[in-house]
Amino acid sequence: MRAAFAKTLTELADRDPRILLLSGDLGYMALEPFADKHPGRFFNVGVAEQNMVGLATGLAEAGFIPYVYSIVPFAVLRPYEFIRNGPIQHQWPVRIVGVGAGMDYGLNGLSHYGLEDVAVMRVQPGITVIAPADHEQARSALLACWNLPGPTYYRLGKDDKTVVAGLGGRFELGRAQQLREGSDVIIVAMGAVTVEAAAAAETLAKEGISCCVLVVASVSPAPEEDLARALSRFPLAVTVEAHYRSGGLGSLVAEIAAERRLGCRLVRIAVNTQAAGPCGSQAYLYRKYGLSREAIVQTVRQEFREGSR
Repeated sequence: MRAAFAKTLTELADRDPRILLLSGDLGYMALEPFADKHPGRFFNVGVAEQNMVGLATGLAEAGFIPYVYSIVPFAVLRPYEFIRNGPIQHQWPVRIVGVGAGMDYGLNGLSHYGLEDVAVMRVQPGITVIAPADHEQARSALLACWNLPGPTYYRLGKDDKTVVAGLGGRFELGRAQQLREGSDVIIVAMGAVTVEAAAAAETLAKEGISCCVLVVASVSPAPEEDLARALSRFPLAVTVEAHYRSGGLGSLVAEIAAERRLGCRLVRIAVNTQAAGPCGSQAYLYRKYGLSREAIVQTVRQEFREGSR
């Protein structure tokens, strides 16, 4: 999604001189379209993410729309206090862009995993949180939300090639997007791992288990009405996310199901243990932590059969 982000932001910057891009000394082979087209509005702040957010906060107060770009843990966790005390508390339009959601940077080791960012960002009432499923939806989300009055967090994956079948780049703030209809189970997915969830639904359909698949890219504001309507139709709901089990999509769905007194049973597919041990490719880590399409099929199959007894 990095290339789609850089291309779309460059197009927006052509139209609005308030848009700036700040990088924490990364984004090479991704951010060049913006830096080449608007060199006076691109700033490499260096490995100083807290300062980068502080600088962006001042720029936003001065009337600009600054985008700060780094790998998820460095964009969110390292400067978290600065994000809370600056753009969130004052409602300034700073855009936090975290790339490498989940385990996209798996080969770089645990320090580069982004597994708790949604939890810590969505707990803050004053920030929009967006987690696109593919690069087409990332572009749509940026076009839809670039000029919001308050701060926004974009949780992006690295993949600029894979497209989620049936999504077609659809995005609407505060709404969920349905990929396929189903009658037995609803699978609710967030982020780039949606590809695995959609593939699992295809396999399950061949086994006679009909799965509705729903994409939640607008995490905050959450698509509460869409989720409540969908969840009320199924006895079993399964959430899928490349995130720790607590605080992310599964927790969001659990909150809605509980508050609305919905009768569905919820199973959360996520990273259930402290990420540790050998690192590797994203595909390897998906298998290791039960996020691969094969693992999703196995979990849904087992839960569905147990519920049908």
